[in-house]
Amino acid sequence: MSINGITEKTITCPHCGHHTHVEIDPSNGDQNYYDECTNCCQELHLTTHVDEANETLDVTIDADDEQFY
Repeated sequence: MSINGITEKTITCPHCGHHTHVEIDPSNGDQNYYDECTNCCQELHLTTHVDEANETLDVTIDADDEQFY
């Protein structure tokens, strides 16, 4: 995979299970941002990590609604 251009990934919403496509620009380096599910409109927390040595892009998606007591 080339980490030089915009990459499209298929992700699964942790709230409703809907598959949706997101575009990720790895040229901005590691990212931590929020997006919205196109199906249920719940907030998605996306974290991306660019491993330049292995030319890979890791994407983590979670609901970001875990609570600690």
